[in-house]
Amino acid sequence: MKQKMKTFENKVEEYAKLVIKVGINIQQGQTLVISASIAAADFVRRICRYAYLNGAHFVYIKWIDEELARIEYELMSEQGLEYTPDWLVKGYEEMASDGAAFLYIISPHLQNMEGIDPIKTEKAEYASAIAFRSFTKKLTSMQVSWTVIAYPTEKWAESIFPYMVPKEGLEQLWEEFFKIMKLDAENPIAAWEQHIEGLNKRAALLNDERFRYLHFISEGTDLKIELPNNHHWLNSLETNDNGTPFICNMPTEEIYTTPLKTGVNGIVKNTKPLVYEGHVIDDFTLTFKYGKIVDCSAKKGLDALKGILSMDEGAKYIGEVALVPHDSVISASNLLFYHTLFDENASCHLAIGQGYISGLKEGNRVDRENSINSSIIHVDFMIGSEYLQVNGVREDGTVEPILIDGKWAAKFLN
Repeated sequence: MKQKMKTFENKVEEYAKLVIKVGINIQQGQTLVISASIAAADFVRRICRYAYLNGAHFVYIKWIDEELARIEYELMSEQGLEYTPDWLVKGYEEMASDGAAFLYIISPHLQNMEGIDPIKTEKAEYASAIAFRSFTKKLTSMQVSWTVIAYPTEKWAESIFPYMVPKEGLEQLWEEFFKIMKLDAENPIAAWEQHIEGLNKRAALLNDERFRYLHFISEGTDLKIELPNNHHWLNSLETNDNGTPFICNMPTEEIYTTPLKTGVNGIVKNTKPLVYEGHVIDDFTLTFKYGKIVDCSAKKGLDALKGILSMDEGAKYIGEVALVPHDSVISASNLLFYHTLFDENASCHLAIGQGYISGLKEGNRVDRENSINSSIIHVDFMIGSEYLQVNGVREDGTVEPILIDGKWAAKFLN
């Protein structure tokens, strides 16, 4: 039977439904907290409609205005940039304690922070991270449901397609976006369920191996990462403390786990730019010794990189290692999206900072939390390419190729 042609409106509507039913998986009587760019206002209304239709009893929206943020960084006092109201923090903590779900809708606006002193953004980010540390812990420990998604805008399209007029660039971005998010499928929800099942099977194959080390080899990279005995490979399908499944980020192509904090040695070079708080960091290397970053260099954005590494002691260690094939649907687009949500799902990556306790499968919550890297930040950076070789090393020293020329070795195809 021939699939009925979908209109733009059909696909956007299905996107909203997908996010509520599969991503955040809203439950009857649950509160939904949305942080969203004002550029996505129309889409947020669609999200709210489906949230209520699927049982949400209250939706709270925190609007983000990128243009206003620029004004604040230019004119606000240092004390103002470092100020986070207690009532706001307590509100989020209370909503999390009551089982609310948290949806983050981003609309990247890279040009907005050009010329802003990285020290200003670093101080504001640090102050906010400290204030929300307890709340963030509930997210990273998967106690509550949370999902990060994106909404295309002309400003974002300008970064990806600088040679196009804004309107045409946005149309091209939406076209790629629909493909990546499986909204071109006859039944996007079924397509996503099938996709997650495939990721689950590949995670199970890796868990069966019980590798002791991972060895990453590529141009500029020679890095060994030790894995804890109780490491657990998983994907972005998580389960909160109430037993409700949710997907942390959409899109998702990664299989990831939590490394041994002190078991990372060697040097690694990025393969895609890292955009952090509006600042682009590129052509950088990190040198590790016993897990700690002991040296760094960057041809672009060095001050911003040093700012990340100085956030706290945990920012000098990594909390996540993720495998993504170079032929993923996002990588196959041959586009640089200038946002981690998309670029990390086109490339193997590591994350500086906080680890995920779900990456450890044994022991109670407290024991697992004490075993992972702790930090106020979690910053992913991309290291994958068509030249990357990743080998798994077992306890007895035998080596098994995992990725060859950036693609899954035959053993890990499912």
